[in-house]
Amino acid sequence: MPPNLPLFFATNTPPRAEKRPHTTPCGPHLISDDYAWLRDENWRAVMHDPHVLAQDIRDHLLAENTYCDQAMADTSELQETLVAEMRGRIREDDADVPCEDGPFSYFTRYNAGAEHPLYVRQPIRPDGQPNGETEVLLDGEALSKGSDYFDLGEVMHSPDHRFLAYAVDRQGSEYYDIQIIELDSGIERPVSINNASADFVWSGDSASIFWIWRDDNNRPKEVRRHHLDEAIAPPKPLYREADEGFFLSLSCTRDRNFILIEANDHSTSEVRIIDAHNPDHSPVVIAPRSVGVEYHIDHAGDHFYILTNTDGAEDFKIVTAPDHTPTPEYWQDFIPASPGVRRLEQQLFKDYHVRLERADALPRIIVRRITDGSEYTIKIDGAAYALGLVPLLDFDTRRLRFASSSMAQPRQVFDFDMDSQNRTLRKTQEIPSGHNSADYCVERIFADTKDGETVPLSLVYRKGLKRDGSAPVLLYGYGSYGITMSAGFSAPRLSLLDRGFIYAIAHVRGSEAKGHGWYTAAKGAGKPKTFHDFIASAQTLIDLKYTSQGKIIAMGGSAGGLLVGAVLNMAPELFGGAIAAVPFVDVLNTMNDETLPLTPPEWPEWGNPAQDPEAYDVIRNYSPYDNVRTTAYPPLLVTAGLTDPRVTYWEPAKWVAKLRDRAPKAGPYLLKTEMQAGHGGLSGRFEGLKTTALEYAFAIKAAGIA
Repeated sequence: MPPNLPLFFATNTPPRAEKRPHTTPCGPHLISDDYAWLRDENWRAVMHDPHVLAQDIRDHLLAENTYCDQAMADTSELQETLVAEMRGRIREDDADVPCEDGPFSYFTRYNAGAEHPLYVRQPIRPDGQPNGETEVLLDGEALSKGSDYFDLGEVMHSPDHRFLAYAVDRQGSEYYDIQIIELDSGIERPVSINNASADFVWSGDSASIFWIWRDDNNRPKEVRRHHLDEAIAPPKPLYREADEGFFLSLSCTRDRNFILIEANDHSTSEVRIIDAHNPDHSPVVIAPRSVGVEYHIDHAGDHFYILTNTDGAEDFKIVTAPDHTPTPEYWQDFIPASPGVRRLEQQLFKDYHVRLERADALPRIIVRRITDGSEYTIKIDGAAYALGLVPLLDFDTRRLRFASSSMAQPRQVFDFDMDSQNRTLRKTQEIPSGHNSADYCVERIFADTKDGETVPLSLVYRKGLKRDGSAPVLLYGYGSYGITMSAGFSAPRLSLLDRGFIYAIAHVRGSEAKGHGWYTAAKGAGKPKTFHDFIASAQTLIDLKYTSQGKIIAMGGSAGGLLVGAVLNMAPELFGGAIAAVPFVDVLNTMNDETLPLTPPEWPEWGNPAQDPEAYDVIRNYSPYDNVRTTAYPPLLVTAGLTDPRVTYWEPAKWVAKLRDRAPKAGPYLLKTEMQAGHGGLSGRFEGLKTTALEYAFAIKAAGIA
């Protein structure tokens, strides 16, 4: 019996899901699954209306919620305290830095107590100074009334400043409705744009918008166009993606001259362009898709600037191509590839090219003058920090905007003069209840792996902490899709640090912390490297006496939940508890089910077990759900969202059911399913704090802190 189990003693009996034998073919194999019945066969309808969930499944999920609440009842006051602390660190009437565009500046702000923002604009003079009163264009708080869940996707004004379009999801399923407002009158246009993605783009003449229709399997598959001079009209399909493994996204170039339709599957991309000022033209392909080749486009002057990994540029390079001949045979190197330096993003201006890149797990911004090729790096101090480019709407400017933070320093937004290299602080994230960055230590350490790699770890803790192994650690990891967790500031996290926790991020393989090869080494057959890196990170924290065995709380969400599930099967003794948020734990079944929303595009990441014998063996050997065993698992908190299209609710539900059956004397295993939310959990800037408070209270309880 794990030593922490008495801390979670609950008088109620945990729910026991009924076993209903079920098998599914997977190539030449059969997958046995006693809990397959938790997957509602009507799951597509549930995405649109959670109330149609089968009653036996609903009863089980609600019983799990009740058990979780009872097991955590002794932390109810702590959770209320945590919510109050975290809310006290949020400025209630906060506002963004204005973003200038022609005669107006646009920004969001909050009224005190509001969960959702106001979208406003203010007239400005040519020098950018205010020239009149602010005008509320959209009231998110008012729109959210009567909805159990509410999320605003894209909110964008038209180029002529006459209209505002916005996307709304009221289920958490990522099916959005798009509405258009006439700004002079405040009247909504009678449009019918449903089952859309969150992103859309205006045409250059402000007469129409381009949007993406999502099919019955919740896949973004078709680009459509809506003309504002038409009310309820049949959609005008411009491009439909025939390959189920490719999803579509929409954007426009920085100079707003081209609309971009990108199809991708995580490892291959294909871009079509439409002249934004001639929106009746058909989309034109820049480069036909080629397996393993990615490219992303921007435009300035008379050239396209293309971020790509073609010609063996594993960490990506930037090439240019003339407007009249943009195809690959005319691509010329602009920023050559540099092994180990991952080119992440570019931002174009009339006279400058700016790129964000990462080397040795730290980001940096390089500014390059287009005319003569001279360049410099913007200096950022610190052992570990987050750094990002902030989008601007003006193109002909010498001003760049970026944001930076560290694990101790709140986020700051700067305007940077690319001619003089002077920076102006525009905003520092305010912590109303008070915060002194000097009270905290930020460190970067490295863990050695058995195969000779070194894994970076970013740490933050309150000064005065003793390195005697007594401190609890929340160790966070992700490690998939090349996504790299930034070492940035988190105001809620202070509630753990001020109670003696160390917060650590393990930059494991599967991310791009040390270049694109750091990612590709841990995808497909290499996926177990992610788990071994996390275990090595935990062991290093123990060896260096930051903590000790059984005092580490493992945490990860989505694909990071897969990481948590895998390491619990491999080395449960290291951890005093674990938090798996909307965890992707049923890898074999999900990758075998091509009807699920994300499965076909995920095959390049994980493999197709029905078609590839090696993929079947690899996945079968690490999938958390398929490797549950009778062992001393630590206490585990699992969260889920009923309308989640990314990690369907039944994955965490089945996992908890099997854990409780195979290792009933360990754990306990707590499952909390949000019955009116999706992958992102509860909506709103305050409501979501309740989930964070539950997670942190669990971590505090598992660590044995009174």
